[in-house]
Amino acid sequence: MNYPTRVKLVDVGPRDGLQNEKTQVPAAVKVELVHRLQDAGLKEIEVTSFVSPKWVPQMADNAEVMAAIERRADVRYSVLTPNLQGFEAALQTRPDEVVVFGAASEAFSQKNINCSIAESIERFRPVVQAALDAGIAVRGAMSCTVGCPYEGDVAPERVAYLAGLLKGIGVQRVDVADTIGVGTPRKVQRAIDAALQHYDIDSVSGHFHDTYGQALSNTLAAMELGVWNFQSSVAGLGGCPYAKGATGNVSTEDVVYLLHGLGIDAGIDLDKLVDAGKFISDFLGRKPNSRVATALLNKRQQT
Repeated sequence: MNYPTRVKLVDVGPRDGLQNEKTQVPAAVKVELVHRLQDAGLKEIEVTSFVSPKWVPQMADNAEVMAAIERRADVRYSVLTPNLQGFEAALQTRPDEVVVFGAASEAFSQKNINCSIAESIERFRPVVQAALDAGIAVRGAMSCTVGCPYEGDVAPERVAYLAGLLKGIGVQRVDVADTIGVGTPRKVQRAIDAALQHYDIDSVSGHFHDTYGQALSNTLAAMELGVWNFQSSVAGLGGCPYAKGATGNVSTEDVVYLLHGLGIDAGIDLDKLVDAGKFISDFLGRKPNSRVATALLNKRQQT
């Protein structure tokens, strides 16, 4: 297989991973997690979201967290901005990139934000324009690109439709996200091919949930197409709200172990990454949701 020679990971643990945690995580702990991730070699970190604390109380300290991070020039810090009000608040904290989102499923869009896919993207148009005017990069998260909890399988044509809408409002790169983790390699490849109708390979990333244990297989399938950007979450933080008791984000540790085994450079120190995952898992009072982290931590105890 002609896999990429390098892969870049965006760790979404501090934002996507923690946002649904019932236990309030102090800003200092979130900042420490970001610092540990960048110390491990992560060059892109999704830090927080600027959404109403009424809806996502875990992210109420967004500005405090962004202000406290010791930034590195070679690390990109991104934040989620669901509307113009959120973007204006985020702008004060100098993010390198903002993230907007849309679903490839009409049913998901209607159930979650009460509007059609096209209407949801139009809502983001002023956010994207404001970000570009301010010299801030814009990424578009495309959810439910393989399956939807309400309508089942999602056709690749719907992914192409969404990617075209995002391209039309100026979004620079997109994530092909298997939000509920039902994807298998061929389905994921078809979704990626659909996104590639509007974006080049350098502007498409994979975001795979591990609900059915397919995330690493899907990562390999994406790499077969040349995809070299992926999102993952340290310690597998982040559940899947549409599949009770199921895991959510693929763990960064597992992806890095896979890449190392393939001889692919991700620029990440796996031991430091495992330490970062253990740090936040200890705070949350549970073990890391990562097979690799579990194996390496057990191995350390035996030596």
